[in-house]
Amino acid sequence: MAVATRRRLGALGLAVGLGLAMSGCLQDPDEGGGGGSGGTAGFADNSSSDGDGKVTILGAYGGDEKANFEKALAPFEKESGIDIEYTEDSDFTTTIKTRVAAGDAPDIGFFPQPGGLLELAATGDIQPIDTFLDIGNLQKTLVPGLLESTILPGDPTGDDAVAGAGRMYGAPMRLANKSLVWYPKKAWDAAGYKAPTTLEELTALEAQIRESGITPWCMAWNADQATGWVGTDWIEQMVLSLYGPDVYNEWTSHAIPFNDPQIVGAFDEFAKIAKTDGQVYGGVQTVVNTQVAESMVPAFRNPPECMLERQGSFEISFLPAKIQADLDNEVGVFPFPAKEASAEAPPILGGADLAALFNGNDPDAIEVMQFLTSDKFGAEWAQAGGWLSPHKTFDPANYPNQTTKDIAAAASGASQVVFDGSDVMPKEVGSGTFWTGMVEWIQGKSSEDTTADIEASWPQ
Repeated sequence: MAVATRRRLGALGLAVGLGLAMSGCLQDPDEGGGGGSGGTAGFADNSSSDGDGKVTILGAYGGDEKANFEKALAPFEKESGIDIEYTEDSDFTTTIKTRVAAGDAPDIGFFPQPGGLLELAATGDIQPIDTFLDIGNLQKTLVPGLLESTILPGDPTGDDAVAGAGRMYGAPMRLANKSLVWYPKKAWDAAGYKAPTTLEELTALEAQIRESGITPWCMAWNADQATGWVGTDWIEQMVLSLYGPDVYNEWTSHAIPFNDPQIVGAFDEFAKIAKTDGQVYGGVQTVVNTQVAESMVPAFRNPPECMLERQGSFEISFLPAKIQADLDNEVGVFPFPAKEASAEAPPILGGADLAALFNGNDPDAIEVMQFLTSDKFGAEWAQAGGWLSPHKTFDPANYPNQTTKDIAAAASGASQVVFDGSDVMPKEVGSGTFWTGMVEWIQGKSSEDTTADIEASWPQ
């Protein structure tokens, strides 16, 4: 690494001093021994030059997403004078590990799941965010629950100390809301349906839809090698709605086993939808064989052949082109309800792209991180569509239509956001036995046997 300039040292010293002062009860970087280097005991570093006005970013965004991301960077680059070089890689989770191991880490990386971020944080390759971000202010503006997912687990003291444990290593710069139910608006309004606020009301709505001669649920799981992920999202939603975020987080972290009676109960509750005749369009074989992106196509036929779909905010990109062209008039959306009514908005299942700093010595990279993780980032991307801010304080006027504004409002008003469980679990489970297990389950395997087999597959 190049010798630090006075400007860099001065800026870094100020950032670190402020960061540690703001971190409150977060662990001091040198506490707990542990011996490591980088972000766990000192500063994460990479091979790029510091203070040269250039910052490199690696992420998975390509195509239109890349273009809209770069559009959102342009005003900042002009004002700051920093040149941001973004590189796309569809296999980000593998590539980032390879590059870090080779000593070729970017200045900043965008992690789609917290697991990969924390894996590199544990080896000292990522800078703790309390050294350069105001954690208190972030917690005030962010949707609750997102920052907590970036805390490195473990005890920073004692004989089995985990260096850097208890600190946060990433901050969200994009949000996905997965706790949504979509419907064809014209048919919905004509029938006079009302959005449910409890699971009991959702059941009553299903009955009302069936009585009109329409199958309640649109559902499709086929995603080639990833078939089954839609089913995992359904189970995660059921666990969250039935038992709340504490049990949900215990389950996804394996503090309780995968086949805990509560989780078996969530499978059985979902079976009332997915495994019950007349509840899902086409039945089991249609669900398993239909591509995910085609799930809601029957809802826009005349008359509709199904009415509801539970899917994330990215459903917009799956909708037929003519529906997307007139989104506000063609589709409606409501939050997936909690078990019981409450004055507090229900927690939501979600996801976020987490920005992480690999070069804690570079004031330019720090400045870019401060921008990317603020509520000032993203207006241009939001206006283009397909992006949600993780900040409650982001100006909703930037969203291009009322549908997106409603989705953002449901997220910003949520009592808490929990990460998609299959993204948090070990990959052998989250994108392995959980996916395949859901397919076996919907084709007839019992909830008890399915959850027991997934539990047995959890890495020891």
